Amino acid sequence: MARSVVDPLVAYGLISASAWWEQVNNSPVWQDRTFHVLSSFYGLVAAVALLREACQKINQVLIKLSMLLDAMESNLIEDAQVVENLDWWFSTIYSPDFYFDWSKLNRTYVLKKVQLVRIQLRVPEYGWTTQKVFHFLNFLVNGVRCLIFVFRRDIQKFQPEILQHVLLDMPSLAFFTTYALLVLFWAVIYYQARAVSTDGLRPSFFTINGVVYTVQITLWLIIWWKPIHVLVVLSKMFFAGVSLFAALGFLLYGGRLFLMLQRFPVESKGRRKKLQEVGYVTTICFSCFLVRCVMMCFNALDKVADLDVLDHPVLNFIYYMLVEILPSSLVLFILRKLPPKRGITQYHPIR
Repeated sequence: MARSVVDPLVAYGLISASAWWEQVNNSPVWQDRTFHVLSSFYGLVAAVALLREACQKINQVLIKLSMLLDAMESNLIEDAQVVENLDWWFSTIYSPDFYFDWSKLNRTYVLKKVQLVRIQLRVPEYGWTTQKVFHFLNFLVNGVRCLIFVFRRDIQKFQPEILQHVLLDMPSLAFFTTYALLVLFWAVIYYQARAVSTDGLRPSFFTINGVVYTVQITLWLIIWWKPIHVLVVLSKMFFAGVSLFAALGFLLYGGRLFLMLQRFPVESKGRRKKLQEVGYVTTICFSCFLVRCVMMCFNALDKVADLDVLDHPVLNFIYYMLVEILPSSLVLFILRKLPPKRGITQYHPIR
């Protein structure tokens, strides 16, 4: 009897959810809102790749608010203390110092705020180190994605259709290059620690990226010359394979470096932090590229999962949040530490 009552309720809930999904997908207003929200998130991540101090202020406020809410739920603090904490929170939020002061936008202020410049000021003699290139590529990828989603409806009108695929997929290739650079960085550390030559790693990195870009651009040119649906499917499946390759790269070298650090005999705070850093980033990036691989397979083989159309905004939102926005945000937060100042610790760049 209970089951006969529950079943119609479940069916009604599924029908309502399906109706909502269809309503959002077919609404130009909701499509634009979703794409603009994605654009805002990408713009925020691009800014995080360059800025540091603003993130610290926001993080400070969020931690304070979280502690306050937890304490209120547990009834651990008195009403007067609640008021005091709320006063601090609101005074911080409404303080002019909390926001970016555009009146101070001069050369000195920018040099102090921009993360890339901060790194350059720490170690200017080493040129473009891995850390600098990684931050710059993150800024570039997320900045381009931000612009693409701002003009997403206009891009859908581009002809020939291959231009749409190029604009939507090129940032994904750049995203692959950005995080392949992190795999290269870890591979160099691992082999240097084992006293193995690393001379072939950088040429391998450039060769792999060259092959990936050459194959993908060749497929685009063939599709432009002769637009066949099979070639479009092949192009998407190729990128699914590239994503799987990246996921395995993180699993291989991230896992190796994690195990090597775990076996390191000296127990220290720096070792623990580096162990956590490698473990978290490996898990995040492996999951990110694996999800991208699976989603690209569905995207290639099932029209219901097509990501290159306007009438799938919810799917686009979920996909880009899972495979680019959240991973980039988390990795940038985990790898936010600047190089040590000169004169305190000798800095050895890995080129």
